[in-house]
Amino acid sequence: MGNFKRYIVLWVSQSISQLGSSMTAFALILWTYEQTGSALSVSIMSFCNYVPYILISIFVGTFVDSHRKKCIMLAADSIAALASLLILVFSMTGTLSAGYIYIFNAVAGTTTAFQQPASSVAIAKIVPKNKLTNVSGMNSFSSNLIVVFSPMLAAVLFSAGGLPLILLFDLLSFAAAFCVLLFLIHIPEQIIREKFTSPFEGIMTGFHFLKNETGILHIMLTMAVLNFFSRLTYENILSPMILSRSSGNNVVLGIVNACMGIGGIIGGLLVSIKKESKKKANMIYISAAVSFLLGDLIMATGRNVFFWSFAAFAASLPIPFIMAEQNVILYKRIPENIQGRVFAVRNAVQYSTIPFGILLGGYLADYIFEPFMRSKTGIVSFLEILVGNGAGSGMAVMFLCTGVCGFAMSILSLHSKKIQKLNDC
Repeated sequence: MGNFKRYIVLWVSQSISQLGSSMTAFALILWTYEQTGSALSVSIMSFCNYVPYILISIFVGTFVDSHRKKCIMLAADSIAALASLLILVFSMTGTLSAGYIYIFNAVAGTTTAFQQPASSVAIAKIVPKNKLTNVSGMNSFSSNLIVVFSPMLAAVLFSAGGLPLILLFDLLSFAAAFCVLLFLIHIPEQIIREKFTSPFEGIMTGFHFLKNETGILHIMLTMAVLNFFSRLTYENILSPMILSRSSGNNVVLGIVNACMGIGGIIGGLLVSIKKESKKKANMIYISAAVSFLLGDLIMATGRNVFFWSFAAFAASLPIPFIMAEQNVILYKRIPENIQGRVFAVRNAVQYSTIPFGILLGGYLADYIFEPFMRSKTGIVSFLEILVGNGAGSGMAVMFLCTGVCGFAMSILSLHSKKIQKLNDC
């Protein structure tokens, strides 16, 4: 079996497993909200997932570089599956609580901190260099396909058999992916054991590389800022804003979410078949600028499902281009023997702003922007011309702010001399 065909087998099996995990995550949100009636409890679930992921990502690079990637992936997936099994037991015995789910999410974040850099390095060892952009497109395609279908499948199974049925599907999908990776996938690698006096030395290796590769460091830092803006709105308050502005219409929310997933799917397909970009750094920030300009600003000013759906589609379609070009730059610039360390540092730096965006977005919506739009002060009249009034208008102003800030940050980054040098990769 050729290397690329081998990767396709791995991609299909891992995508099915990710579908099961995504369905579980969605079902746990449904279960928790049913039990607590608190939106904050849902935010805490995301917070518990991201914080350990970010903190542990700083330290795992050395471990990933000095151990077999296949073993790390198998171990991380097994621990996550064991956590799902425990949640299944608690659910069936009637002892499940929100506290257990918070712990489960923390475990999931921890295993992802190991699995993700190991998988990223493994891809570079399996896939030919000229196929890396296509592979990134394939991953974006499958991820967004999961975004579209996992909530629908989870809702159907949740209604039919409750949380245990979804957890059982998750465990079966894990078992299939585990067997494929264990028996069918060979990851060629030569492990060189390096002695480090402390885990911080491995971190310093990653940061030392970035000190010399300042363009890559600038990409990570700018993407951290853009991730913060996106989590304030799109991945945080989109649902409550749409529900508020559509009189609680779940169908409208479903259509908007589906359009977001479809945009990502089409973007992933385009990336998987396009030729390698000559100006990779430019593509990253032009795509980000388009996402914020068309996505956030139209979402803010739109007044009906047509505009919201177009905005969701336009926001998600450029994302696969951003991820693909960034990954190709990293694979080409980072030596193989330290890729795990640098990818781990990348994950810690680039995603460090996400939990703060998640918590801050909800707070700003409930206590700052929504009350502000009800205050009827001078500037509110002007803002109402742009975004309208009534429930959800404060959250629409937040989209307006992130659209302007995200677009401006993207354009400023595009003109960075350090980042421009990466166009020659």
